[in-house]
Amino acid sequence: EMSNMELVKKIAGAWKELPASQKQVYEEARKMDMQRYEEQLAAYKAQLTPAQAAALKEEKRKRLAKRRSFRAKRELTVLGKPKRPRSGFNIFVSENFQESEGVSPAAKLKKLFDAWQKLSSSQKQPYLQLAEDDKVRYKNEMKSWEAKMVELGREDLTRARKQRSKKKTAETAKKGETAKASSRKNKTKLKLKKSEE
Repeated sequence: EMSNMELVKKIAGAWKELPASQKQVYEEARKMDMQRYEEQLAAYKAQLTPAQAAALKEEKRKRLAKRRSFRAKRELTVLGKPKRPRSGFNIFVSENFQESEGVSPAAKLKKLFDAWQKLSSSQKQPYLQLAEDDKVRYKNEMKSWEAKMVELGREDLTRARKQRSKKKTAETAKKGETAKASSRKNKTKLKLKKSEE
């Protein structure tokens, strides 16, 4: 009748109360199981072709990148980052989604998209004006949020920091290209001198 969470808590409490001599049996079983796992993993990796191993490594890299991205987004949500501004179409959809005809949400969205396309510019104007207002809201909220992040010592999350790093990267790349071009010119001059001699 217990929930899984309650059951796990009860087992954890029993484990803490267990004397070290009784825990030893379980620790040895864990070590043996770990050794068996490592042997099976080594055998599995040995039978992979280089292409399969590379594909496996790439898959693992993508999984980790996705996990990092998810954690970063969750952190921004926890820190209260403002939601991005909505477009006129987004506002139109949110106001008309419930009344829209269609069996599935995708079908409703398609109908709304068609309806949006058929609206005249004067009919779209109220939604576009609301979208402009939302952009102003977003700008103001972002300014105050970024100021708060600077106060907290989290400048790494602000746009100004990201824009500076992008600018530096572009400048560094430009300097690298200039250096390559000048080194090519120097090499060409040296070759010409040698050929003249």
